Amino acid sequence: MKNLFTNLRGNLFGGITAGIVALPLALAFGVQSGLGPDAGLYGAIFIGFFASLFGGTNTQISGPTAPMTAVSMVVIAGIIAANNGDVATALPYILLVFLLAGLFQIVLGLIGLGKYIKYIPYPVVSGFMTAIGVIILITQILPALGYYANEDDEYVETFKPQAEEVLLDKILKDEAGEGILVLEDFKETVSRAEKITNDEIYKEARTLAKSNSSGVLGSIKVLPKAIQNINWLEFILAFATIFIIFGFKKITTKVPSTLVALVVVSCVAIFFNLDYRPIEQIPGGLPLPNLDIFANFSFGQISPYIFTALTLSFLGAIDSLLTSVVADNMTKTKHKPNQELIGQGIGNSVAAIFGGIPGAGATIRTVVNINSGGTTKLSGMIAAILLLIILLALGPVASQIPAAVLAGILVTVGIGVMDYRGLKAIPKMQKGEIAVLLVVLILSVFWNLVYAVGIGLVLASLIFMKKIGDVSATRSKMVPLGNADELGLPWNDEDNFPTQLKEEVFIKRLDGPLFFGNTNDFQELAGGLPVTATHVIIRMGKVPYMDQSGLFAMEEILLQYSQRNIKTILVNVQAQPNAMMRGIDIIPDLVPEKRIFNSFKEAMSYIRENVNDIV
Repeated sequence: MKNLFTNLRGNLFGGITAGIVALPLALAFGVQSGLGPDAGLYGAIFIGFFASLFGGTNTQISGPTAPMTAVSMVVIAGIIAANNGDVATALPYILLVFLLAGLFQIVLGLIGLGKYIKYIPYPVVSGFMTAIGVIILITQILPALGYYANEDDEYVETFKPQAEEVLLDKILKDEAGEGILVLEDFKETVSRAEKITNDEIYKEARTLAKSNSSGVLGSIKVLPKAIQNINWLEFILAFATIFIIFGFKKITTKVPSTLVALVVVSCVAIFFNLDYRPIEQIPGGLPLPNLDIFANFSFGQISPYIFTALTLSFLGAIDSLLTSVVADNMTKTKHKPNQELIGQGIGNSVAAIFGGIPGAGATIRTVVNINSGGTTKLSGMIAAILLLIILLALGPVASQIPAAVLAGILVTVGIGVMDYRGLKAIPKMQKGEIAVLLVVLILSVFWNLVYAVGIGLVLASLIFMKKIGDVSATRSKMVPLGNADELGLPWNDEDNFPTQLKEEVFIKRLDGPLFFGNTNDFQELAGGLPVTATHVIIRMGKVPYMDQSGLFAMEEILLQYSQRNIKTILVNVQAQPNAMMRGIDIIPDLVPEKRIFNSFKEAMSYIRENVNDIV
């Protein structure tokens, strides 16, 4: 904190520039999430300020990002659907899930998990990021075409029968809760059903139509209708936005092209008084905390989303720490990963309380901040304060931004967020990695982002363990002492052995960790000794790690040797396997101290002194 106010001029310019870049993205991500542009602004303000203040990366600019918004969108849609499409009723539960995600991030930082995020496999990250881009592109087709399914009377009409069923089901549930539902007498049910108005049916049908057309599958399902009912003005506004964003970058990169597109297209639409669709109204005044989060707390409402909140926290951690690495490379500094997670968690928690969507460290905004002179946490805090000033001073003006403009901005975000490097590398990847990337990509787009990442991690881990097990099994050998040169390359010190002992002494070479992925191969390799065997030398100098499965496999093999009166000699046992084997008394019960040696040379001295040729 003592260096917070150094380079005041650079931090001021960096913060202002980053804030300007963040403005259109915050509005767009808020709209995409389903909670409105104000939720995106609140997220950018509170996450940006508190993540900078308490985080571990001096130049990081945080706020809503494409991955976090895509997952949040799923959470929001699911909770709203569970509350009969009533956003006001669902909002406290939505924000509570976001609050939990922030608290989980704080816990991740406190327990020191930040340094382990780097172990997430690249194919999982690549597949997920590309899926995010595809999801954004597909879900923004409808607003870019100016089509909103819940406003298409012909489409809404098809949901009226289902709407009547939903309303009747609600009556039955209410009566069951009141204890007045009697199967023999439906008079009360009929009475309540007769009071349902056409307006109520139509409202419910609109909710169903909107739900049915949301997400990737919903967007694809209604795309033919959208094309038939295209609003050419909305399409032109969206296309002009996309054209300016990509075209202006070729002129200069000093001015954010996203902001230029937002201002130019919006001003044209307003100045010419075009009949366009504006974004939702942005409330004026300071953001206020949503205390209904705590007042209406119900564990049953959020319990299905605990895993989702945890996934959001992990995703935000990955997103933020990857950006921190980029910042480190640009500034030649070193971030504090666990402190960064704590800062991001505090920012997301506060943002949730004030109605903001969750976010993370944003790479583009961070790069802009650094290039504009930002060097300390002050720049991120200034960016957040600038957004707050814009909210207070220009909220009514911002509410006139065309919805198609934000759809156009999101299309460019979707195109930019996809991992083209990973896609180009597919022909050169190993089959297992290709499978992981495609599984995560396909499941994320067409099923569930959260489950796709979990399945991808499990699949990648299984493939990795299979490869490690295969490598260890391939390198590990069991050879007769006298045939060491013939049956496998000696380990530099396995030559010039007494050939008369070749039927009595066998060498077991272990190469690599002994874990559950290769215990079967180990047991097969260790078995099958001839009846003439009296001693087995197990070389463990290349076994750095042994898990519980490997430990029990070792114990089982040594018990078999002991039952056959085969004596085991251990050579160069490393610290971790040594401690494991002593922990369950393999040493000294099955292998006494006198048969444990630090070098193969010492083991051979023991062999020469204690083993006799029985042939």
